Amino acid sequence: MGSKLYVGGLPYSATQVELTDLFSAHGTVQSANVISDKFTGQSRGFGFVEMSSNEEAQAAISALNSTEFGGRTLTVNEAKPQAPRTGGGGGGYGGGGDRGGRGNRF
Repeated sequence: MGSKLYVGGLPYSATQVELTDLFSAHGTVQSANVISDKFTGQSRGFGFVEMSSNEEAQAAISALNSTEFGGRTLTVNEAKPQAPRTGGGGGGYGGGGDRGGRGNRF
């Protein structure tokens, strides 16, 4: 089973191909994703790389964490599992009651 890595500090121009090339020097890359804004399509400056083994993932962390790539300093560490989303929020229309006028005429 592979190990998923978080890669922060990516240049906004970074592509998935460049991310794959960067990490493939340290092992087999199963997948590489640069996260982009869903509205603008612009990179958000971070991504995820999945290596084929934990040993390769540790080698990539040791080699690439705190190094410079495209003028920015990378942060590379093990990705934490995504926290479940609660789906909360929503607007609060409290109260109800009379909205003015002369009372309820139904």
